[in-house]
Formats: sequence, structure tokens, C-alpha cells
Amino acid sequence: MAGDIVPIELGLTDGNSFTLWAPRWREGDDEWEAFLGLDEDLYVLPGVAELAAFVRTNNDNDLVEHPAWPTLVQVQAEELIPDERHTYDLVGVPELAAEDPTPEVIAELEDALEIVRILGEVCELVPITKFFNGNPILGAVTTGTRNFEGREGLDLWVRIGRLIAKHWDDVLDAIDEVITVPEVDPKAVETAEAELEAAASAEDEDEPTDDEDIEIVETLDAEDDDEEDDDDLDDEYDDDDFWASVGIDPIKIVTRGDEYLTLRCYLGDDPVFLGADGKIFVFTSARALSRFLAEENDHDLADLSTFEDVRAEATDGSLEFDVIDDNVYVLPGISEDIADGPRRIDRDQLDLAVELLTDAADYADDDTVSEALGSTTPLGWFIDYALNPDPKRMAPSGPFDNEAEAWRALEHDFEARLVKKG
Repeated sequence: MAGDIVPIELGLTDGNSFTLWAPRWREGDDEWEAFLGLDEDLYVLPGVAELAAFVRTNNDNDLVEHPAWPTLVQVQAEELIPDERHTYDLVGVPELAAEDPTPEVIAELEDALEIVRILGEVCELVPITKFFNGNPILGAVTTGTRNFEGREGLDLWVRIGRLIAKHWDDVLDAIDEVITVPEVDPKAVETAEAELEAAASAEDEDEPTDDEDIEIVETLDAEDDDEEDDDDLDDEYDDDDFWASVGIDPIKIVTRGDEYLTLRCYLGDDPVFLGADGKIFVFTSARALSRFLAEENDHDLADLSTFEDVRAEATDGSLEFDVIDDNVYVLPGISEDIADGPRRIDRDQLDLAVELLTDAADYADDDTVSEALGSTTPLGWFIDYALNPDPKRMAPSGPFDNEAEAWRALEHDFEARLVKKG
């Protein structure tokens, strides 16, 4: 699929329709977001074949200036089939909001509300912008199940459902008013239909037909996997017990340039890394880290009473570094997510990254991170809201370019603390 132009399917009043959505992109200093259309018209097509045909034959629409458009016009029709994540049943939103607030229901409702909100902003649909701006409790849907637990949570869910039931017809009417079904070259449609049929046939041929063989293989594999899982589980417990006994954790750091291993512990509330003078020693392989631990003493962990146990295991080659999920820190993508706003942020990824950057700064006796993330700064307010969303609080308002840039600066400062040792 070409760049950042995404095929989407919308369940509308007159049935399911297909169009294209270009999430935010930049041209120089300007930022844009658009749907397939022209001026005030939102173009939708009745099928994927018609969408593919239109893309190939039309050069008078709001997406032709998008950097990915030249690539898009050359893709096969099957690449314009929306995936499940980009299929939105807008007509069914009131019924969805009337269901129990399971994680699946909440996630589907969040996606539907988000695409409608974006449609309202891009197409300047006043009823939709009023609906979202006037009802901040809708933001509770973006936090998963946590806001809908217990009696108060269920009451909040019911209020949201009633709110949607009351106003959703106006929302759909506003979208219907800008919908246009453009004319498409019939021959181009036939070509696209043939491509879709060929792709479907090829997919059918690739599917296995002997179900019995598959079941036997799966059964045999399952037995082997169970034995392997038991062995792996025993090893995992051994590794976890060792690191827990010495009070040190192996951690993994993923930056834009590489993936690293290192060690960290806490003395009271104070983080201490494998490093010295505020610098953190990092390694691209377990072997290099193990060799360093066996041979080197000039680092801050060497003063720990339990470090001799680590050195002994590193020396005899038995030391392993199985990093638990809570100690895996992934930095790439966060600044881009911040630029997109708090609704789409990966809270777990962001929470862990804040922990890492804060620990590294504390280790170096540097106050810049705590100051940058203070509640009075735009970035601090953004992160606090993203990690602890509350429908009673006012959400940060975009654009979030400054917040994204401030986060990139923190990332840069953190990476400057890393010293690659192997």
C-alpha cells in the first residue's frame, strides 16, 4: 500500500462505501490531512473496483498533491481493500454503544468516533465538531476499560450511549450532506474487477485442502511445543530467580539506530545503571555484555555486594539476559505519536519511555527531564493527560508540533548518555 494514503470502508446511511484517507502529512512548514474528494465534496465509491478505477483515471481531487499519490495510482486493485482496522460501521455506532463495555466494543467504538471526528475536522462539518467539543466525556472511550469499571464506570458508559443515541442522526446527516459518488470509467472498473477476481483465485489456490493432515501436524507440533514450553519455563524461572536474588535487572533499549542491552538496579528509590559518571554502558549482544561483566570493574554496579555473583556467572559463561516486557524500552515512534495527539498514543510504550528517560536523568543528577515533564509545561501536560486520561479534564489541543519537538530533544539527550561498549 502506498505511503500514507489509506483505503477505508464506511458504513453509511445508503450502505457501505469506500474512500481514501490521508492522515497528517507535511509539505514544508504546512501540515495537511485529507480524504478523497474535491473542495467540499467527500468522494465515496460503491466498491473496491470502482475505487481503484477512479484513482487510476482521475487527477482532479484533493489527494493528487500528496507525495504518495503517484505510487497509489500504480498499485493493484487488491491493495485498495481496506483492512479490518480501517473498516468503520458508522450507522451501527448507537447499537455498539448500547452493548456492554468489553475491550473489543470499546476499541471499535473508539475507532468509529475517531474517524468521524477527523471527518468533521477535515470537511468542516459544524454539527460534528460541536458534538465532540461540547461533549468531552466522549474522550473516556480512548482509555480502554479503566473508565468503565464498577458502578460509576457503568453509569459513565450509559451516559455516553445515551449521548450518542440522541445526536448520532445529526452526525450521519452532516456526513451524508457532503457525500458525492463520482462517475468512473466503466472499462477501468472492469479491469480492476478482473484483478480482484484473479487475486481471490490465487488466494484460494494457496489455501491447504487436506484438513486431516493439518490437524495431525498441529497435534504433533503441540505436543513438542508443550515439552519445549516446559523447558523454557524452567529456564525462565531460573533466570528470573537469579536476577531477583542479586537485585539487578537486565534491560533492553531500542533507539532509532540500534537495540542495546544493559543493567539497572535501584538503591532505595535511586536508579543505578551499568555505567559511570552519569553515562550508561550499552551493548549490542549478550556475549559482549557478559564479557564486559567478567573482565571490567570500573563501573557503578561493581560496588554492589551482589555483583560478585554476577561476575562469577559471567566468567563461567552461564549468565543469561532474559528481559521481561516491563524492562523493554522502545523509543522510535513516540515523537510521531505525540504529533498525532493523545488519542492514538501507545500508553504502555510512552509510560515505559518516561520511566527510562527519568531514571537516566536521575542517575546523572540532571533535572532537565523532570523539568521538561513538569505539569506546567505543554509536554508535561500532554504526557500526563495521555497516561492518565480523565473525561472531566480538558484535553490538550493541537497542533502538537512543539510537544513532539520537546520529546525529541529529551530522546537526543538520553541517547547522548549512552556509551556503546560492545
